[in-house]
Amino acid sequence: MDTIIRNGLIHDAVHEGPFTGDILISGGKIAAIGTELAASSDARTVDASGLYIYPGLVEAHGHIGLDGWAVGYEGHDYNEYNDPVTPQLRAIDAINPFDESLRDAVSGGVTTLCTGPGSSNVLGGTFAAFKPVGTCIDDMCLLPQAAMKCAFGENPKRCYKDKGISSRMSTAARLREMLYKACEYRDKLDAAGDDPAKKPAFDIRLEALLPVVRGEMPLKAHAHQANDILTAMRIAKEFGVKLTLEHVTEGALIADILAKANIPLAIGPTFGQPSKIELKNKSWDTPVALNAAGCSVSIITDSPVTQQSHLRFCAGMAIASGMTPFDALRAITINPARHIGVEARVGSLEAGKDADLVIADGSIFELQTNILQTYIDGKEVFRASR
Repeated sequence: MDTIIRNGLIHDAVHEGPFTGDILISGGKIAAIGTELAASSDARTVDASGLYIYPGLVEAHGHIGLDGWAVGYEGHDYNEYNDPVTPQLRAIDAINPFDESLRDAVSGGVTTLCTGPGSSNVLGGTFAAFKPVGTCIDDMCLLPQAAMKCAFGENPKRCYKDKGISSRMSTAARLREMLYKACEYRDKLDAAGDDPAKKPAFDIRLEALLPVVRGEMPLKAHAHQANDILTAMRIAKEFGVKLTLEHVTEGALIADILAKANIPLAIGPTFGQPSKIELKNKSWDTPVALNAAGCSVSIITDSPVTQQSHLRFCAGMAIASGMTPFDALRAITINPARHIGVEARVGSLEAGKDADLVIADGSIFELQTNILQTYIDGKEVFRASR
């Protein structure tokens, strides 16, 4: 059955100004956006008069579903502490679709998530982009392997100081070593062609890195300090691989360099006080400054560091620090969708895209505003109880 949402104030993340109109949903997709749209006689009609309509929000970086709701340490599945180099691990093998944090995400209007291994490992494994409704993660995924996580800075040093990593130099060296081996493995496979006798011995870690060194999947680099950000960029350039930068706490110190490089930036989590040295420059001014410099900025919660349903309030804090509401909306919709490679399906309200949207009784950036309904693929998946 089709659904027609009528007379809502539409914030589509495409046009800077909102406009009053209708949204026609058919087959889980946005069929049309306009005024006085025609709909079939049996279409379900939703009257959104006086209400605000937004694209479903997108989280570019977190660990939701791997670090669960009220599970304690025993339930954490987002770091592998036995080995600092584990590119063969995949988030989809650990995400729990029944985790209550996914329900929390939907209640906050978040309809697409990118989640995966934490930042202990030099190489941690692949992130997955998925929608937070369903019982089988394979059916929930937009991209089961969206990016390969790597990490710089304090975390690998702290977690693996007894396993050969005690400095930023050793972290960088281990990453370079694996990328070099992956390139060599790729070249041998390519040279072997269809001759199995010439193929190198199977190596699951190098197999996992093939999409990275073939340019099919980006490195997703955890980096807070400016020097770590620059090291990530240096290594990506050395090996000719794609890169996204996560956290970027000191990005404002090198805003001109980041703008010139045109690398997608996922900034945060920024709620809370700095908990370690590399966060000493944490500030809501960072996403504002980088956005003003022309960078592609996504605002993140790093859930569960910040509760997933609070993503919209993180964008509100950026507005309070000087970002325009339109840029803040894009920082939690279309920019993160591009960051994780799913912008063809989600991140804005446009005909042909998935019918993921949020209906609220005011600006979603304001504390007093209630999310009234959340839709994923044209189906209502959340309705406020009050």
